[in-house]
Amino acid sequence: MTRCALIVGGLGLVGRGLVDHLLAAGDWEVVAVSRRKPDFQTRARYVSADALDLEDCRLKLRDVGGITHLFYAANNPSEEVEPNLRMLQNVVTAVEEISPDLQHVNFMQGTKAYGTHFGPYKTPAKESDPRHFPPNWYYDQEDFIRARSVQSGWSWSAMRPRIICGPYARTPYNTSLVIGVYATLCKHYGLPLRFPGVEEAYKPIVQLVDTAHLAKATVWAATTAACAGEIFNVTNGGLFRWQHLWPQLARSLGMECAPPQAIRLSQAMRDKRSVWCDIVRIYNLAPHDFSELLQWEDSDFVFNTTYDSLVDTTKLHRFGFHDIVDDLEMFQRHFERLRAARIIP
Repeated sequence: MTRCALIVGGLGLVGRGLVDHLLAAGDWEVVAVSRRKPDFQTRARYVSADALDLEDCRLKLRDVGGITHLFYAANNPSEEVEPNLRMLQNVVTAVEEISPDLQHVNFMQGTKAYGTHFGPYKTPAKESDPRHFPPNWYYDQEDFIRARSVQSGWSWSAMRPRIICGPYARTPYNTSLVIGVYATLCKHYGLPLRFPGVEEAYKPIVQLVDTAHLAKATVWAATTAACAGEIFNVTNGGLFRWQHLWPQLARSLGMECAPPQAIRLSQAMRDKRSVWCDIVRIYNLAPHDFSELLQWEDSDFVFNTTYDSLVDTTKLHRFGFHDIVDDLEMFQRHFERLRAARIIP
């Protein structure tokens, strides 16, 4: 029996991974919601809708119907509670009205649920750890889903990924894309690849998660009865320190590695649009506008975190998900796909 998945945030980093995974599975009908239209070929059906507007959600989704699984991977960039909660409420309300056979809602959280954005926290973080002092829109969304599932009869699950990496352009919070584009600019200037953060951030323990790995874990959780009502930390399965991985990344990109140099990429990239235009012309890359290609602000946090930031994935394994991904192999695979898509040379 073909199941129907609605992926909200279908052009985001997590959403792209879910779309690819479900299409590859072959037994899913895939509908994705996003504000803009895809700029690539896909068999998924994309619907443009504003999750902040309930009536727009109702209007744009009214002809979809038959949704069995809702995957919610959207967020409001303000990171405020009210708009993020309202977006989820609107989508769930609209989907329930058109799909009485809705079975499961899966939604993305993140390790900010543990207070990673405030500074050092208890590590490794576990799903059972207490909440930090509010506000945190993950908590409000979770409370809504818990209560609504009881009223409506569908089950739910939630994922808490670490730093997410994927082989896609125009996806914010994408560390693979950040490194690939930053390395391309360094190479253009004839510079070695320096870790663009403070020395103290070069040594703590770090975890990542591949979009493909996250998608596989997410769909597994959404279709495994034992996972109903559960939250799972998700990582590739390994640990590393940038001081050990960074030289390997440089070699993978055919570059020399040099000691760290603290660069606020969000500031350093403000005047690089014309430079990127030159690179696009020289290497015949896809003509993405530099301002839309990626987001640099989150990388300032990723590359300047001076404390261990890791989560415990015992629960995920205990419930039956045992896949792992090698971090270096993941980056190499992503760089190859970015080259194939003419995002980097």
